[in-house]
Amino acid sequence: MLRLAMTTDAETFERVREPLADRSIDVGHVQAKERTLRVSEGETGEGVPADPDEFAGFDVGLVYPTRLMEGAVVDERLGVPWVNGRDAVVTSRNKAGVLATLSAAGLPTPKTTLVSNPVDESAVVDAAAEFSYPVVVKPNSATRGVGVATATDLDSLLGVVDYLNLIHDYRATGDKSFLIQEYLPDARDYRAMVVDGAYAGAVERVLDDDALAAGRWKHNVHRGATARGVDLDPEARDLAERAAATLGIDYLGVDLLATGDRLVVNETNARPTVDAATKYEDGFYDRFAALIRRTANGE
Repeated sequence: MLRLAMTTDAETFERVREPLADRSIDVGHVQAKERTLRVSEGETGEGVPADPDEFAGFDVGLVYPTRLMEGAVVDERLGVPWVNGRDAVVTSRNKAGVLATLSAAGLPTPKTTLVSNPVDESAVVDAAAEFSYPVVVKPNSATRGVGVATATDLDSLLGVVDYLNLIHDYRATGDKSFLIQEYLPDARDYRAMVVDGAYAGAVERVLDDDALAAGRWKHNVHRGATARGVDLDPEARDLAERAAATLGIDYLGVDLLATGDRLVVNETNARPTVDAATKYEDGFYDRFAALIRRTANGE
């Protein structure tokens, strides 16, 4: 029985445990945040890790911890290869970097400009002049739709920027950049799963009628949208696979936006939530388990 370490105990953890157990992979939770972690043994110099039983016996990890500082300690304690290691997590978290890489490779993406604070207001005005309103404004490295807003004119855009400036004034803030991005009205929002380089299924994230009537537009499941399984067409499948291959990430959620005449990669997620198996392709868990095994074997 192979032992897989997961540093999340949320939806994905509960969903994958039984299917992977059926494939001789035991999934265990390792808490990587909101706790204390001893990092050394003082003067003994013996290198004896704290809480050895907690970190012992694992063969492979799924995804490097989202908090990179704590992750370095947990990574050292576990001493295992990751399906998605630190580089994959850092790469995917940088929205601007992902879009720049994909665009340079010829993949379609939304028109986007990175703003690195602090900048003069005139720089934001000049950048916005290249867009038509409304525009999307989003922190470069936030997840789950946190901090994402639309601006309908220059005044509302500068209001959002003022708020971001207030946050970025805090010296401990890490990433001080944000994106100005074209808004694609009435776009359908898909999360395609790529496992071991191949399309493995997708969900469409939709808002109910009440949410739409209230003017909501963000389709993040963590913000109340519903994910329903869909069968993407070959063009969308191919685009998701090409995005994962371009970034060099074997296990990736690829967010696609589709309008009547456009299909673009909007974001990626190297820590994708695994939905119900019925929403994915047949053989999803066989492929997932095979990727975990190959990672454990150093392949």
